[in-house]
Amino acid sequence: MSDYQKPDSLTNLILRIAMIWRGLFAVVAAAGVITVWSGRLPEVPLWQKILLSLVLSITAGFSAFGAVEITRRNHRGRMISLVIDYLAFVACTVMVLNIGEVFIGIDAFGETFGRGIPYLGIVLAGYLLSSMDEYSARKRTSEQSLKQVGRWVMILGFILFLWQVDTINGVLYFLGKLAQPAGLISVAGMLIFGAALWTVWRQPSAHAMHVKTNHEQVISGWLFLSPNLIGFLIFFAGPLLLSFYFSFTDSDAFNTPNWIGFANYAKILNIKFATLSSPTQLARDVVDIKVYDEVGRMMFGNWGILFAAADKFFWLALRNTLTFVLFAVPFSVVPALILSNVLNSKLPGMKFYRAIYFMPSIAAVVGISLVWQWLYNATIGYINYFITLGIEFWNNLFNLAIVDPKIQWVSDEKTALFAVILIAAWQTMGFNTVLFLAGLQNIPGELYEAATVDGAGAWDKFWGITLPLLAPTTFYVVSTTTIQAMQVFEQVFILMNPPEGPNNSTITLVLYLYRSGFQNFKQGYASAIAWVLFIVIFGLTLIQFQRQRQSSIYES
Repeated sequence: MSDYQKPDSLTNLILRIAMIWRGLFAVVAAAGVITVWSGRLPEVPLWQKILLSLVLSITAGFSAFGAVEITRRNHRGRMISLVIDYLAFVACTVMVLNIGEVFIGIDAFGETFGRGIPYLGIVLAGYLLSSMDEYSARKRTSEQSLKQVGRWVMILGFILFLWQVDTINGVLYFLGKLAQPAGLISVAGMLIFGAALWTVWRQPSAHAMHVKTNHEQVISGWLFLSPNLIGFLIFFAGPLLLSFYFSFTDSDAFNTPNWIGFANYAKILNIKFATLSSPTQLARDVVDIKVYDEVGRMMFGNWGILFAAADKFFWLALRNTLTFVLFAVPFSVVPALILSNVLNSKLPGMKFYRAIYFMPSIAAVVGISLVWQWLYNATIGYINYFITLGIEFWNNLFNLAIVDPKIQWVSDEKTALFAVILIAAWQTMGFNTVLFLAGLQNIPGELYEAATVDGAGAWDKFWGITLPLLAPTTFYVVSTTTIQAMQVFEQVFILMNPPEGPNNSTITLVLYLYRSGFQNFKQGYASAIAWVLFIVIFGLTLIQFQRQRQSSIYES
C-alpha cells in the first residue's frame, strides 16, 4: 500500500465529496453550538449544554481540519474522517436500537424462546441429514440430493422456530417504532455515516491519500480497541466527569441542579475543635449546636478537646472506614503471606489446599454475608456455641468461674465493626495468598540454595531473600487491599440491620455515600463525598507508592 498510484476520476470525485461532507459536517456542528446557547433550549440543564457544546465544538474543529487535510491528500484527513464517521455511525446505530426498543424485544424473545426449542431440533436434524454423505460412499447425485434435502429441512425448521417465537410481530413492532420521525432520522444517519465510512475506507481512496501499511495497522488496532474504549468513555469516564460536575450542584435526581460552588465540600470539611473544662461539659457550651454536631471528645484529666463537625456522619464514616482499613488490611495480608509460604512447599496435597483457600474469594458476597450473619447469631450461632463449649471445658478442667460473655456480634457497637472486619479479611486472604504464591514462584531457587550453603536458617532466608524480592508483589497486594477496604459496602449493607449498625458503629464512607445519594436523594452532596473518598484513596496509595520506591532494592 506504500506505492502511490495516481487516482482515477471516480476516486477524485469521491475525495471531493468527502471533503465537502467534512466541511458541511463542521458547519452543522458549529451551528449546533450556536443553537445550544441561543435560548431555544431553555429546558436543557446547564451541564448538558456544556457537554453538548464541548462535543460539537471538538467535532466541528476536527471536521474542518479533516476537510483541509483531504484537499492536501494527507492520510490525517482520512484518519479524522474515519474516526468521526465511525463514532457517528455507532451513535446512530445505538439510537436505532433504542428507538426500536430492541432491548425490550430481547426480553420478550427470552419469554417465548422456550416454545421454539423443539423446532431447533428440526434444524439440527437437517444439519445431520446434510452431513450424512461424509460418512458413507454414495453416487454424486445422491450426495447432492441429500444435502439439498437437509438444507431445506434446516430452513423449514428455522422458519417454524421464528414463527413460534413470534418474530414477525416483533419485526413489525420494530419497524413501526422506526417509522416515527426520530427513528427515520436515526436510520438515515446510520446509512449516511455508514456510506461515508465505507467510501473513505476503500482501497482507491487509501491509495489516493498516500496511506501506508503502518497507517492501516494503526487504524486496525484502534478499530479493535474501539468497543472497549467507547464503553470506557460512556460508562466510566463520562459518569466520572458528570459526578464531578454534580459535586458542585444541589442535584436531587428530580429537579434541575443549581450551581452552588464549593458548598458541598465546605459542609463536609467544616469542622471545629473546642476546649472542654470538665468531662461533663456539654457541647452546646463551647460550639454552636445549630451548625456543629459533636463527633467525639478526648479527655486529659479534667480538661479535654471536643471535635465537632457540620456533618458528623461523614466524619463517623471516615473514622469507621479508616479503622476498618487499619485492621482488615493486616488481617488479610500477613496471614496470606505466611500461608503462601506454606503452600509453596512441595508437601502432598498442596494444590488441593490452594483451591480451598481461594474459594472464598470467588464466592458471592451476598451468600457469604448471610452465612456469617447466621454464624454471628448470639443465640444459635456456631461461634458463640463453640465459645460456650470452650468456657465450660476450662471451667470443668481447672475449676474456674469464667462467665460466658454471650457476645452480641452484630448488635453491640463494640464488636459490630470487628465482625465485618473478620468477614472481609477471611474473604480477601485467599486471593492475596494466590498473588503472594505467584511472587514466590518467581524467586530463583538458586538464591535459597546459596543461602543454605552459607549457613542461613529458615528465618534468615525469609527475612533476607523472600521479603525483599516480594516487595513489588507486596506493594500491589497492600495497595489493592487498601483500596478495596476503603470501598467496603456489601458486607456492611447485608450483615447489619440497619446497615449503619448500633450507634453508627459500622457506617462507612461508601455506605454514607449510598444513603445520601439513593435514599436521601442528595446526589450532589453524594458526588462530593465520592470525590473526597477518591482523594483519600489516592493519598493513601501515593504514600504506599513512595514508601515502596524508597525501600525497593531494584534500580530502574
